[in-house]
Amino acid sequence: MAHEVLAGIRPDQYDEVTPCPDYSVRDMANHLVSVLRRVAVLGAGGSFMSVPHFAEDIADGDWAEAWAVSVKEFDAVWSDPAVLGRQIALPWGPVPGVVASVIYTNEFVLHVWDLAKATGQNPAWDPEVLAAPLANMHRAVPAEPRGGQVPFGPVVEVHEYAPAIDRLVGWYGRRP
Repeated sequence: MAHEVLAGIRPDQYDEVTPCPDYSVRDMANHLVSVLRRVAVLGAGGSFMSVPHFAEDIADGDWAEAWAVSVKEFDAVWSDPAVLGRQIALPWGPVPGVVASVIYTNEFVLHVWDLAKATGQNPAWDPEVLAAPLANMHRAVPAEPRGGQVPFGPVVEVHEYAPAIDRLVGWYGRRP
């Protein structure tokens, strides 16, 4: 789904603001690819800081291609089930690979939603992909505190029977 959303970004949208207000569409697309690269590096035992926050080597509009290449790098590392049991060094401390995978699944889903929302795309969200983020969102990011070092706004109330993606992004402070 990320590939399709990245491919659906038009040049006239590059400077639009995303629901993550400090990020333009261009910034978010570069960040999304960079996060995927970072997760591949982390799974291979590399350093979080070795991958920049924003991909700096991607020309505007080439994000879908860069994503496809990065998916292959990611798959080469994370297709080994042993990675899920390995300790992954994150800035706040080591976590098992399975925990890192949930953290980054949340981040990917949220930022793909940010891009889709900012660019007027309406992807079909797979309930299986959303199951882990939904199950873990309350533990992963408590309702309080928010702001400051916590990169999420206050929880946006969403009806309990709203679509899964709406409940997820509402919890992370986005308005569905």
